[in-house]
Amino acid sequence: MSSGPGLPAGTGRAVRSPPVKVSQDGVVGRTVVRMAASPTFARVAPSVVPRLDRLVHRLTSGRTTMSAGMVPTVLLTTTGSRSGEARTVPLACVPEGEVLYVVGSNYGRERHPAWSTNLMVTPRARASFGGRDYDVDAHLLTSAEKEEAWPRLVTAWPAYDVYVERSGRDLRVFRLSPA
Repeated sequence: MSSGPGLPAGTGRAVRSPPVKVSQDGVVGRTVVRMAASPTFARVAPSVVPRLDRLVHRLTSGRTTMSAGMVPTVLLTTTGSRSGEARTVPLACVPEGEVLYVVGSNYGRERHPAWSTNLMVTPRARASFGGRDYDVDAHLLTSAEKEEAWPRLVTAWPAYDVYVERSGRDLRVFRLSPA
């Protein structure tokens, strides 16, 4: 049995998942969420935030990322849909037991993120979350599944609603399950 969040290697017994650390309460938290929903952030963040998240992830031996103080973050490695090469991107996620939910928000920009297209072509990926690395299978949520999950996703990151409005896109939502 593969090891994943909630599963120690080789035991097959579920244990408690890492706690969800969403500190968006208070003036600082609300300010950060407002900033993250701004058009300026959408222009600047894609070139800055992923690099810092990957750097902090590497410096902490996979234990955390810069963004983890605001929202749980997974480093997801997909297979490039055109190149066939491994592509790693940090993503906000909502953990529920062994499962992680990720949203293809692309900071509210008009195009779907490349990682979401990669998962649609090759749904097997690699996740690094909670200090563990493991294979996952991605499932693109149906409209009904997404409608049921959306309130939990927006609770974790309220900017998702702004991203939908600004982008005009139906954001792709994936469930990542341990393979």
